[in-house]
Formats: sequence, structure tokens, C-alpha cells
Amino acid sequence: MPLSTDLFDYDLPERLIAQSPATRRDASRLLVVDRAAHTVSHHQFCDLPDFLNAGDTLFRNNAAVLPARLRAVRPTGGQVECLLLRPADGESVWRCLVRPGKRLPVGATFAHGEGEFTGEIVAKEAEGSTLVRLTTRSGEGIVELANRLGSVPLPPYIQRDDESRRDQDLSRYQTVYADRGRQVAVAAPTAGLHFTPELLAESARRGVDTADVTLHVGLGTFRPIASETVEAHDIHRELYEMPRATATRLFAPTGRRIAVGTTTVRTVEHFLRHHERPTMEDFVGEADIYIYPPAEFRGVDALITNFHQPRSTLLCLVSAFLSPGSTDGIEWLHEIYREAIAHKYRFFSYGDAMLIL
Repeated sequence: MPLSTDLFDYDLPERLIAQSPATRRDASRLLVVDRAAHTVSHHQFCDLPDFLNAGDTLFRNNAAVLPARLRAVRPTGGQVECLLLRPADGESVWRCLVRPGKRLPVGATFAHGEGEFTGEIVAKEAEGSTLVRLTTRSGEGIVELANRLGSVPLPPYIQRDDESRRDQDLSRYQTVYADRGRQVAVAAPTAGLHFTPELLAESARRGVDTADVTLHVGLGTFRPIASETVEAHDIHRELYEMPRATATRLFAPTGRRIAVGTTTVRTVEHFLRHHERPTMEDFVGEADIYIYPPAEFRGVDALITNFHQPRSTLLCLVSAFLSPGSTDGIEWLHEIYREAIAHKYRFFSYGDAMLIL
């Protein structure tokens, strides 16, 4: 029987939507769910090593976020916002989200400042994105330009009226282990935002290993389910890179395989659904996997995740992980979220975390 999307809805007081990160990354709160005992307990994220065992591996997404939101002005004086998604044709043509898109036809142009860069609409695409030819004044690369002028592409529920917090967002909407050579994400793998170098060092001292994947997080991760049933939703696709060494750890674990975030789950589960043994070289694929109850999991034994938006595919994934192979996790998820709300946990990207064992 199809799952109604209403099953994944809940009421959240607006005051619990985190607008800024915790003062210290690992000072965020951690709600620990023990599936075997069917219990929850309340901790700080700095307590995480106490729940890890020697031989466990933290699988994490090392994608770095590009400050991809560029602002410009049309010749008429109208304001333009151009959000870089990914290169489409060489160095100069990028796939973007442009606002106000409907008032910018093919051929329209815009520029930033005294010609820091100019943009020209090349084509409109069916799914709503736009191809833009970008030209910089000095021949500077587009990625370098974005790092110098761009704003962090924070999700819409985080309100910013000006650029006064740009430096904080540039630092904190990025994991400490992000590979700065892979600025391929337009949204942070937020479960990893809670880690500090000290916490990772303490975990390593206790015999916990790490293994990296790279999933190019797209804006589809924020797109709510608009269909009446979960199954009718058209899931987004995201490019990922699976290093051979990481794949080997998936097939021959020495302990629990702990996924840091839903982006890591998507990567791991998509890879294992298409491979029965480790690849002989690094693998690049496209994750189009849609995980919802009563899904089973092949490569994830525990999960670290944030608290997610109502009616989201991420909520579906977490409820499936709470009770693999059944739909029982849906009601349990509601119980856990009610508990988190009652204890005033902070929600969404800059919010608190949950560990599901």
C-alpha cells in the first residue's frame, strides 16, 4: 500500500529552527537512539566517542561547499541572484538557478560591480535551471571568483538580511574535514558540522577509523515531497565518488559502519546496490536512490544525522533506518521528534544531532 506523504509531516515551533551554529561545533546536543533497547537518551556531541568502539569506521562525505550565491545587476538596474550549481560546458558556462528567472530571457545579461564578472543567459532548462555564460574581468576562474565574492548558499529557513555573518557562515557551514579541492556541494553535509579536530583525534585514539566518500550535494536535498504519496516523488540525482579504499572498508568492516549523514547513506547504499565486490579502482557514479520504509540497508550499521524538515525525503530515510524492513520506524520517528521538541533541541542544518545505534 502506498505511503501517504502526510505520515512524514509534523509541527515544529519556528523558534527551534537554528539560525546560527552552536558556539563550539561539538557543543551541540546529541540525542542517542538505541534501536535494540528501543530507548533514547540525551547527551552533548562531544560525548560521541563514548558510543564508539575500537574497529568502528566513520564513513563521511568530504565534499566542500562552494560560496556559490552571486549577486549582480541588470542593465536596467534590476537585481539578479545567480546560484552556481555545476559547470555545464568547460570553464565559462555553468548550470545555475537565477532569480528572477522568469524575467530573464535567453540573451539577457547582468554584471557585478565594475565588471568583476558578467553573465549571459544561454539557455533555459526544463527542470528550472539556467545555463549562464560567465566572464570575469581578469580571466579569474569561476570557482576562485565565487570564493572571493560569493555568499554561502544557506537553506531558505536560515535568514540572513545582510553579509555581516558571511565569515562565520564560510567557516561553520563547512566540515573540518572538507576537501577544499572538492568544492562540489551547494549544501553542506550537515551531520558532519559537529565534528572538531579534537573529537576526531579522540575517536582515533580509541581505535575508530574514518573513510571518505564525496557526494556532490545538490539543492534537491531540500526539495519537499509535493506528491500525495511518497512513492510518487521524483527523487533527485547526485554525482558521487567512491574511492577504492573506502569501498574495501565497506565490504570488509572490522566493526560497525557508521554513516555520518544522509548524503553518506545515499552514496554507500547506491554503491552497494550496484556492486557485489570492491571495485579495482576509484568509482564515479550518480546516486538516484530513494530510501523510504520498509527499505533494508546493506552498508550502514549506525547513523549520525541532524533533525530534518517535515515532508522531506531525508525524514523518509531516517524512519526507514529506525526499523529496517518495516514501516514501524515512522511512528517511532514521530515519538523521537516529539521528545526532541519537548527538550528544545535545535533543528535543521545548524541544529543538533541524533545518533541511531
